[in-house]
Amino acid sequence: MLGTLAAAVVATPFVATWSYDAHRRAVSEQAPAPAGGSDARPRTPAARHPSAPVVLAYHDVAPHPHSRYTVSPERLDAQLSALRATGHRALSTEEFVRYLATGRPPAPRSVYLTFDDGTRGLWAYADPILAKHRMKAATYLITGMVGTRRPYYLTWPEVHRMAGSGRWDFQAHTHDGHHRAAVDASGRHGSVLANRLWRPGPGRLETEAEYRRRVEADLDRSARAFAHQGLPAPRLFAYPFSETGARTNLAGRNTSVLERLLRARYAATLTNTTPRPLPAGPRAAAAGQVRRLEVLRSTTPEELLRAVDAWASSTPGDAPRPLRQPGGWEFPGSPPGTGLAALTGLGSPHRTYVSAVHRPMSTADWSSYRVTARADGLRGTGTGVSVEVGHGGGYPCTLTVGARGLRVTLRRPDGERRALATRRLAPSAAHRLTLRTAPGTVRVTVDTTSFVVRLPERATAARTSGGIALGVRNESPGTPWPRFTSLRVSPGST
Repeated sequence: MLGTLAAAVVATPFVATWSYDAHRRAVSEQAPAPAGGSDARPRTPAARHPSAPVVLAYHDVAPHPHSRYTVSPERLDAQLSALRATGHRALSTEEFVRYLATGRPPAPRSVYLTFDDGTRGLWAYADPILAKHRMKAATYLITGMVGTRRPYYLTWPEVHRMAGSGRWDFQAHTHDGHHRAAVDASGRHGSVLANRLWRPGPGRLETEAEYRRRVEADLDRSARAFAHQGLPAPRLFAYPFSETGARTNLAGRNTSVLERLLRARYAATLTNTTPRPLPAGPRAAAAGQVRRLEVLRSTTPEELLRAVDAWASSTPGDAPRPLRQPGGWEFPGSPPGTGLAALTGLGSPHRTYVSAVHRPMSTADWSSYRVTARADGLRGTGTGVSVEVGHGGGYPCTLTVGARGLRVTLRRPDGERRALATRRLAPSAAHRLTLRTAPGTVRVTVDTTSFVVRLPERATAARTSGGIALGVRNESPGTPWPRFTSLRVSPGST
């Protein structure tokens, strides 16, 4: 007995030393934030109207970036300095989720900072920078990786220190679902969350039931890890690799399996790629999925501010004459360098059709507005122009006009395009076009011809919202291109 007691007494200092050393190794030292820029004051006025938050997607922070997804501490510090200097405020997840539920922006200029994976660099480098700028952020944890592969991932003691600072909250990024595996017989790899896996033994893909059980088990293990650590249950989920299932072997009816599993557990999901514009707002809230603006090692503070501005929500009254804003247009599918000249008759397109979209991210939640345009240069049946309203929504409506007639088409969520109306027009090389959008209807007027098209009952305001897109067509070689000579956008549908 005395020998046992003596051994315990002798061992106590060693146990204490070991425990201290283990804790020290579990909590890395923090690097001081880069000097300068902490007292920056806003140099631009607040927005004229409340704007939806822009969600920024970061990954790792480290002094010697080893990939395009790793931002240096100096670059992160400069980016946050630029955001503060332009009056931006960083939201907590609670504030962001409340915005998705209510639609009421918490501040005229706000961003939601997210960091995927849960790397040690967030504690060692990013946390002092957040403290310096008095900002908040969210870490999306792969819970099964916490405390592993040191020094790459965070430890739970580091997570608790970050949570205790009040600067960080923690959200879901799977438990052990952030890797790739074979998804077909050829051995092609894909995200294990967003694909049914290939089973080499029986030589087949997982069944839907097998896939569902596997994913459910992973999501439940993630939730239990949060609960075991005493952390609040996560409200949001970030897709690994931004693979949502739409472009994987879940495509089709199976995609809804993953969506249902996630919707049952989280208020919304986040991804960096979406087939249509889904910035934070009513449209994204209805879809249960929000697109983030990805920040890379090469992203300069100036580039970040320009991108945030391009994503910030606007109203139809903010840009009454879009043709006077050449930098506000995108030309999907067109050769580099294509600009507004292709729509206004000052350029010569290299193909038979050119389309352009006006600020697709900032206009995603436009609902009731009026578009008035004038088109010229319409000849025969080989030329035409088009105006689309509700771009990127579930039911965009397109007016196509030629010299002698018009057609109105509706694109459904499944991609099917349906003709809603056709009309003959008095032959003319020029026509005046007006579209008035309102929830459930679009009033079309071309010259003196006017009528209302009604959208399907499922086409709610959130499903039909969106901005405008223009198109010009010329299938007659040697014929001058048609052109838009004016374009005006105004609030309201009257």
